[in-house]
Amino acid sequence: MSANLSRQDVNRQFWRYVLPTVAAMLVSGLYQLVDGIFIGRYIGADGLAAINVAWPIAGVLYGLGMMVGVGAGALSSLSRGEGKLARARAQLGNGLVLMALMALAATGLLWVLGEPGLAIQNAEGNVLALAQDYLHVLMLAAPVALGSMAMPFMLRNDGAPNRATALIVAGAVTNIVLDWLFIAEFGWGLTGAAAATALAQLLVTLMGIAHFFSDKAQTRLTLADLKLRPYDAWRSCAIGLSSLLMYGYYSVVVALHNGLFLHYGDATVVGAYAIVSYLMAVYFLFAEGVASGTQPLISYHYGAGEYGLMKRYIRLMLKVAVGSGVVALVLLNLASAPVISIFNSADADLFAATEHGLRLHLIALYLDGFIFCVGVIFQSFGASGKATGVTLANMGIQLPFLLVLPQWFGLDGVWLALPISNVALSLVAGALLWREWRQLEARLG
Repeated sequence: MSANLSRQDVNRQFWRYVLPTVAAMLVSGLYQLVDGIFIGRYIGADGLAAINVAWPIAGVLYGLGMMVGVGAGALSSLSRGEGKLARARAQLGNGLVLMALMALAATGLLWVLGEPGLAIQNAEGNVLALAQDYLHVLMLAAPVALGSMAMPFMLRNDGAPNRATALIVAGAVTNIVLDWLFIAEFGWGLTGAAAATALAQLLVTLMGIAHFFSDKAQTRLTLADLKLRPYDAWRSCAIGLSSLLMYGYYSVVVALHNGLFLHYGDATVVGAYAIVSYLMAVYFLFAEGVASGTQPLISYHYGAGEYGLMKRYIRLMLKVAVGSGVVALVLLNLASAPVISIFNSADADLFAATEHGLRLHLIALYLDGFIFCVGVIFQSFGASGKATGVTLANMGIQLPFLLVLPQWFGLDGVWLALPISNVALSLVAGALLWREWRQLEARLG
């Protein structure tokens, strides 16, 4: 990002950052989406249920990676906006060291939480055995799972959104090819799905690290920059904490859904929930890409004191993220049958459960994008407390609905807990954003 950024056209600059970031997020989502398609077609409902009960445990890794990537990236972007280039290099170097330490801790965490995490979701029989296969590989691949999440955020904040996208595309293509080889050809089941994902993530991590030591990097690092700086590590974790908590929140919520679906239904319903979650993730990754792509621009102008330009980027971000959610909701309802058939068209019970769940669970889809955008806005300001507050409110509001609604409406209550809680949280997040907006207007005088 150049020093004369404030003189560039806002719309062109917005799309320059957002389009490749959206592409990167959607392509990164292919890791899970392609796994789901191959598993649904070659293993069936039990396989989909198994990967869904394994996901809450894997979510811990992705959350740690996003925390480091978002935190270190935002700090570096803020420093570059202030003209402190040496400081920016130190903060990125600290982020890489922090990522390595987090990876070691994550491996131990998986070892401790793996089996209890499956048991608490009521997983048993074939579903339990398949999920264990997946986690055994993930445990060994924890460092690259974390690194593959952190690297794209760091690259985008280094002013290289296109390179971040190319990096993720390479990983996604690798994952697709290996999924076909390991699942369809070799018949390795969920072990093959996990191995394909791990190898693709290894590629992304190594390519990302190599970028920062090449002449392509704006914030080019040397070995001397690779030092753990406790204050910067703390600030990175504080800024990115809401991202970790968001993944932690999703892990808890998915685990609760899985347990409740297995209590009120069976593995077929959990398989349906997995398909609905994949479809929801496509939109959420789009909205996350819009927000994450705009974040470096917001941070830069906030650091430079250019609040007018910063507010224009925020308006564009919200319009695109929320508007696309409305469009996605309409399209999914109109074309539910062919979309579900991509995952599995042979199991009539799975198809019916998925179609029913889709119409209930995604009714307030666009509000997920709004809530995420509000958290990113506060992250962009370095306001870690407010960003974390939005995420904690998300968890605090949805959990009571998950515990109460199923007792009244059974399976439908489980499906409806998310959209109803999103309505309530959007009111809270909107109020926080409005207050911050008014404070910015006061600064502009």
